[in-house]
Amino acid sequence: MSFIPFLMGAAPAAGEQSTTAGFSSSIIMMVLLVAIFYFFLIRPQNKKQKETQRMLDALKKGDKIVTIGGIHGVISSIKEKTVIVKVDDNSKLEFSRSAIAGVENQTAEAPKEKKAAKKSSDETEKKSEEK
Repeated sequence: MSFIPFLMGAAPAAGEQSTTAGFSSSIIMMVLLVAIFYFFLIRPQNKKQKETQRMLDALKKGDKIVTIGGIHGVISSIKEKTVIVKVDDNSKLEFSRSAIAGVENQTAEAPKEKKAAKKSSDETEKKSEEK
C-alpha cells in the first residue's frame, strides 16, 4: 500500500504488491525530508553563521557592543581572538570574540557614510523624477 497514491498512480490490486512502488515511494519521501531539512533548518543556520562571522570580522575600536551575557560597552582594543571592552570610566574587560552578541552602534564614521549614501540616492531619485 502506498502512502502517496497520487504520485504512484493507481494502487496495485489486493493480491499483487509492487516492490518497486514501495521502494520508489520511500525514496521520494527521503528526498522530500532532506529538502525540508535543508530549506528550513540547515540553510538559515548557515546564513546566520556567516552573518555573525562577518560582524565579528568587522569589529573595530570604538564600536558599541553587547555581549552574550548582556554587558554593554565600547571596544577599546582588539586582539587576535579577544577584544578589550571599556565598560565604565575605569573598568575594562577582556572578552572572547565569540562572546559578542551584536554591535549596537557603529563608530561615528558609519552614520556619516549612511547619510552620504542616502543623500546620493535622494539626488538620483530627484534627477529621475525631473526627466
